[in-house]
Amino acid sequence: MSDFKLNASVRSDEGKGASRRLRREEAKVPAIVYGGKAEPQNIALLQKDMFKALENEAVYSSVLTLNIDGKDETVILRDLQRHPAKAILLHADFQRVSADTKVHVKVPVHFLNEDKCKGVKAGGIVSHTLTELEISAPASKLPEFIEVDLANLELDGNIHISDIKLPAGVESVDLSHGADHDLVVASVHKPRGAIEAEAAEGEESGE
Repeated sequence: MSDFKLNASVRSDEGKGASRRLRREEAKVPAIVYGGKAEPQNIALLQKDMFKALENEAVYSSVLTLNIDGKDETVILRDLQRHPAKAILLHADFQRVSADTKVHVKVPVHFLNEDKCKGVKAGGIVSHTLTELEISAPASKLPEFIEVDLANLELDGNIHISDIKLPAGVESVDLSHGADHDLVVASVHKPRGAIEAEAAEGEESGE
């Protein structure tokens, strides 16, 4: 259920001062694990291990294994705080999950066949309105990403969330709120310059 494994240790010191020392003196990220039947637990992970995991975008929407002082916990990454100016992670929140725990996460959207898009071939450009989609699914069925095929998207056409075929067991959180939340994911239109040029030509020809 998990392709990511991170080592962590329990930390007893709490407070902002302790967290600053942890980051500065030990190059670690203060974090917390919560959820399930166990009590919340303060932990610490190496900064370099976290940065390595974060190189893969799937870490944000995958089940992770935390080895906390020799004991494995299956979790998802719920929140991550970064320093506004430095390459330092300030804090991480992990939620305990089991295979059938239903969770809400945001997963990246991957757009396919943009170069083959009918609307692009007709002179349009693609606009990616959504780059991630909020989904609900059992932890064991979380997809790393959602694919959207643009090949058949016509000029002045749109692809909505409802047009995407989601994997089995995966639901759109937006659509669960009703048809009014069926957002546009991608569209293709002529560039503004081309539209203005066509309008000018029409005026000159008296149309």
